[in-house]
Amino acid sequence: MRQDIADPARRDFVRVAAAMAATLVAGGSAGRAFAAPVADANPPALGPIRQIDAGVLNIGYVDMGPRDGAPILLFHGWPYDIHAFAEVAPLLVAQGHRVIIPHLRGHGSTVFRDAATPRNAQQAALGADGIALMDVLGIRKAVVAGFDWGARTADIMAVLWPERCKALVSVSGYLIGSQAANAKPLPPAAELQWWYQYYFATERGKAGYAANTNAFNKQIWQLASPRWAFDDATFARSAASFVNPDHVAIVIHNYRWRLGLAEGEPQYDALEAKLAAGPPVTIPAITMEGDANGAPHPDSAAYRTKFAGAYAHRLIDGGIGHNLPQEAPAAFAKAVLDAARMAG
Repeated sequence: MRQDIADPARRDFVRVAAAMAATLVAGGSAGRAFAAPVADANPPALGPIRQIDAGVLNIGYVDMGPRDGAPILLFHGWPYDIHAFAEVAPLLVAQGHRVIIPHLRGHGSTVFRDAATPRNAQQAALGADGIALMDVLGIRKAVVAGFDWGARTADIMAVLWPERCKALVSVSGYLIGSQAANAKPLPPAAELQWWYQYYFATERGKAGYAANTNAFNKQIWQLASPRWAFDDATFARSAASFVNPDHVAIVIHNYRWRLGLAEGEPQYDALEAKLAAGPPVTIPAITMEGDANGAPHPDSAAYRTKFAGAYAHRLIDGGIGHNLPQEAPAAFAKAVLDAARMAG
């Protein structure tokens, strides 16, 4: 059954959320935005979760809003899940959009269709997952948006398949990389921020993550968003998505592949070669950053030249950390709506 906004509680939530967005539109300034207060400390559940075969995966996803609405795909990161968009989605639906939020590989109810398929999390594979989902849903073109792994996924879709992407919103900007680039050492302070990547490169790290998944991920939340006072229920809602048979394998492979410590799959070689060249984003794009992001992230000036089309960058004030959509949902939703308008 399609989720809708017919019940009074959800109508009230959408009304408040729409008011938040209107307030943000009135109060923002060029290049900088201000985080609006959260509409509801206990937002309505996103469900129902649908399942569909797409490429090598059976993808779990939420599909909200009118079927004929202009589509928007929202991609979460690690260690997060679709609930990062629990308050963003109603804002977009209230403006008539169809909003699709998939669980990434190794998260939630997304599983591999064949036990023999490699548990591969190289960057091109996640981008291809997004296109495969659009194909099976019959979506020709959509706005793509995300943060963390999800921002990289949206970036990749935008540069490899620009004909399928109407506009882009990317937290922390241009996140496409390559194994060759990742092989270059960073200054010590920057290397320190990637401590978990090096931990995951060891068998001790793999075993430690498997044994302490929730505690590990909660620590990442705290470090990445030091001023976000999330409660136990908020974390638990997302932590349920880490109980996935492939979660540990996908997380470990993603970080080992970046360092050249794990192989990818040959079918992605040509795509990775294109990505390694650092192709520019040519579609309309908005990049965003929280003013209190404690996770590794590039300075916005470092990636400005990667955006060759209509472009804007927004710094979100108010102690906003790495999980920008969940910490500042109105600001994120406004960026998505503005990017769609930029595309015409």
